[in-house]
Amino acid sequence: MSTSHLALGIGIGSQSQAGAWLEVFYPYPLLNPTAALVDVFKHQLGYEGGNQVIALDKDNIPALATALTQAEYEQMAELLAISQDSEQPLVVTILESDTAPASLAEVYLKLHLLSNRLVKPHQLNLTGMFGLLPNVAWTNQGPIALDELNDRRLQARLKGEWLTVVSVDKFPRMADYVVPAGVRIGDADRIRLGAHLGEGTTVMHEGFVNFNAGTLGTSMVEGRISAGVVVGKGSDLGGGCSTMGTLSGGNNVVISVGENCLLGANAGLGIPLGDRCTLEAGLYLTGGSKVTLLDDQGQEVKTIKASELAGQSDLLFRRNSQTGRIECKTNKSAIELNEALHAHN
Repeated sequence: MSTSHLALGIGIGSQSQAGAWLEVFYPYPLLNPTAALVDVFKHQLGYEGGNQVIALDKDNIPALATALTQAEYEQMAELLAISQDSEQPLVVTILESDTAPASLAEVYLKLHLLSNRLVKPHQLNLTGMFGLLPNVAWTNQGPIALDELNDRRLQARLKGEWLTVVSVDKFPRMADYVVPAGVRIGDADRIRLGAHLGEGTTVMHEGFVNFNAGTLGTSMVEGRISAGVVVGKGSDLGGGCSTMGTLSGGNNVVISVGENCLLGANAGLGIPLGDRCTLEAGLYLTGGSKVTLLDDQGQEVKTIKASELAGQSDLLFRRNSQTGRIECKTNKSAIELNEALHAHN
């Protein structure tokens, strides 16, 4: 009997003309697959444990599909059945443990787990992933290796076709791979694969959600959710606001926004917030910002660094319009999102 495993997926990939992997699509990624399912791949493909990416070909697909059907894994069997005549490369990726990924196929399986809400941000080891992902031209004709782009563009023109380059990036759009239930997305270009959108989330046209980041429930996103940032349910990120990620600026603090918080338009956040906090429009708060604490009478108590308030709830941050100093008061009234904006009919 197989030991417990982290994840498993059958992927349909794309390669360059030189055979380099560009991306992999996993229609049905599984978290914690059953031992019986893992045993099917052990017997049919010689899987011996560990984290492996196993290439499929026309010779082993029929027997594997039959074994999956007999084991009552009809969805995977059907996927193989309809893929038999495809020229696209197929792989089986099996992750026994959550170690740093060693291949592009492993990275893509983990990104699929995030966007399918099978795991939350920060629950998977993604160490070293950038070195495994090439820059790719994402086009209306699929992913293209950059050194092949000019030839493909010329070939399209000679056929009377138009090749549109959507982006040049290591990450594709999430919506080309996963559209989780119960969300609204104003501009699919602004959400990367590996984003986690909780049910009830609305991302407006200027909203942005990076990989390994996102929302845990009903939220309105009109600002930027940077890599690694997690937003609790019921929170509202106003237009043009920004959350400080962990990939730039030397910041190694994981920024998060608690439940029922409000980040005003064009505000910026550089510390973790607890629940029911409000950040005034236009105010950028970093860990080193000096903040004057006010009591319930509005009188000054003391001045501290904003980092000392990290993770605390019921706080209102504002800038004094006369003195310019940043002030913090207790905010006992949680914001309430407009329910009409979050109706997902």
